[in-house]
Amino acid sequence: MTATPQNDRYEAHPSLIRTRPFATLMVMVLMLVGIVVAVSGVGILPAALSQQAAMIDSRLIQGAGILIFALSALRLLSWWVATRTDQLKITDDEILWTHGLVNKKYTELGMSSVRTVQVSQSLLQRLLNAGDLRVFTTGDLPELVVRGLPEPNRIRELVKARGTGAAPEDTSRVR
Repeated sequence: MTATPQNDRYEAHPSLIRTRPFATLMVMVLMLVGIVVAVSGVGILPAALSQQAAMIDSRLIQGAGILIFALSALRLLSWWVATRTDQLKITDDEILWTHGLVNKKYTELGMSSVRTVQVSQSLLQRLLNAGDLRVFTTGDLPELVVRGLPEPNRIRELVKARGTGAAPEDTSRVR
């Protein structure tokens, strides 16, 4: 008995900016504010506060800027790692969702058992070509829920084509 290689029809990680667009932007702004405060120190304060600022050590203000930058960068890094350790892969026969860095969770769904694929997109997600995916097999609750995937309608079409036995047109990968 020889194993037949499976063709990967789709392979992608959720996108950080597509999953948390406003939060990502806010954290980047906080990083910039932290850099400006760290570099400028007391000089960033308005003139009305400059007399009161004379009592504050400049190193304290710079330290606060460094702390703001470091905490923001750490938050952004944790979100990025979380998106890079999640992966959705669609082959000819199954859907495989891998989640986690230290504790891994694998969800495998056979294409023949998929009943419904639901795609939800907000206005911003539509502009960014992203969406949330829910895959139903049996019952009322989704078997798989994934947020922020690129090209969600393509995923739905791939799964639908596999369920009917039709060959999908495009087999390129998304990274």
